[in-house]
Amino acid sequence: MKIMLPVGSNRTVRGAFPCASRSRAVGSRRSLRAIAALFATSVFVHAADFSGRFEEIKRSASKEELYQFLFALPKGGDLHNHLGGACPPDWWYAIATSPRVVGDNSFYTRVRISNCSLSDDAGLILYKTIRKTTWEKLSDCDKSEYEPLAELKPEDVQKWKDSLRLDKSREGRDEFFNVIWFRINEMFDDPHVMAEVIAENMKHFGAEGLRYLETQYSADGYTDTAGNPISEDEVIQIVKKRIAEEDVKKSGVTLRFQKTILRFPPDAEKRLENAYAFVNANRDLWVAINMAGREDNDKGYPLRFLDTFREMRKKYSGIGLSIHAGEVDEPNSHVRDTLLLGATRIGHGLNLITDPETMLLMQDGRYLVEINLISNRLLEYYPDLAKHPFPEFLRTGIPVCLNTDDRGMWDSNMTDEYFTSVTAFNLTWSEIVQMGRNSLKYAFVEEPVKKELLKGYDEAITAFEQKFGSENWREQLKLVKPIVSNYAEKTFDIPLKK
Repeated sequence: MKIMLPVGSNRTVRGAFPCASRSRAVGSRRSLRAIAALFATSVFVHAADFSGRFEEIKRSASKEELYQFLFALPKGGDLHNHLGGACPPDWWYAIATSPRVVGDNSFYTRVRISNCSLSDDAGLILYKTIRKTTWEKLSDCDKSEYEPLAELKPEDVQKWKDSLRLDKSREGRDEFFNVIWFRINEMFDDPHVMAEVIAENMKHFGAEGLRYLETQYSADGYTDTAGNPISEDEVIQIVKKRIAEEDVKKSGVTLRFQKTILRFPPDAEKRLENAYAFVNANRDLWVAINMAGREDNDKGYPLRFLDTFREMRKKYSGIGLSIHAGEVDEPNSHVRDTLLLGATRIGHGLNLITDPETMLLMQDGRYLVEINLISNRLLEYYPDLAKHPFPEFLRTGIPVCLNTDDRGMWDSNMTDEYFTSVTAFNLTWSEIVQMGRNSLKYAFVEEPVKKELLKGYDEAITAFEQKFGSENWREQLKLVKPIVSNYAEKTFDIPLKK
């Protein structure tokens, strides 16, 4: 008899083995050891059974079936997610043209360049999007370059959407860092728009089986339609109101935020101090601090901030640190130096592979590397994923998990990250499950919530194994209706589901 128990279950075995008398129920120590061994074997056999099934699925499933399988897969968390870059173009357009969301606000976008002005703050960029109140202050010539976003012709809507995704071979790092963000521009300034971006991410992640989202989002810098600053407290209330609505609650996704600062401005140290104060005052939703920005800009090198982090630790306790490091082409000590700052999670960590001593240090299990395969491919850090260090980290004992980074600009989802990793690196079932657990185990969410998230994840994995562990797994897949991303359609040739 094989007894199915979820891995990690803490249920008692009372009642599982009926006995005729109290004395027989007590048994000997030897009997108790035998019972424990039986349960341990049952769990192992169960896991081994599904590992074999997963290998069969990888061998025999079509790419569409594998995508369905990975879409249905229970997933842990997305720990490396830039909210500003997490909105696909279709969502941006729907949100920014929705009267329900924008109210008396509206947006214009530049569809032509007439050289009315020699330059503007973002440069002369097509499809740069501004608020109506900004447009009204322009000269007549400058106004003529823009059209209302909601009134674009269908072909111009498509061009506008295409301008917000990194989908052409000639595009790469410079297009991403220096152009796309400036096209989104003043859509970032509307707190209702960004609250809706949060809501859409939670709903779509929930549909993929994600349980936890820890996105990088700040409540400062917002303005009303007249350009007047909106307080952080007002912005927070707008967000809380939106995520409390029923459609978002039904997603089942637990949400927390990181406060992120750019690492290379002259006042970055002061921004870091302000970030600590903000997170400390808003610990119900904000759990961590991050530093981002191109690491090939040497003004943001990690050790610049060592003294500031040490001062902040004198004032504040229990604020997580997940910091971008190693997302650069050349070898350097940025990952090691970032650990010295106090980080327990490293974003990207690509050139860690060039630092053997730090790799050995990170095998002790205290630190996690947040892996972003699609980002690393499209930004040309590893255009050939076969050379990516991810499997070396994974299989030498460095804790890792998969993340989406700027999923909106890749027009991708979490399923795409799993599909990429499985097909490029032949992941085993135990590796997939462990990465999902890592994405919750290393989350900065409060411990009682983390415990519940891990319990729910383990239970979902067990149910998933039972559902797809039988011979009729193909029949079960027919019931899965994946949301296929534009990235998957273009890169994997998975047909879009209309």
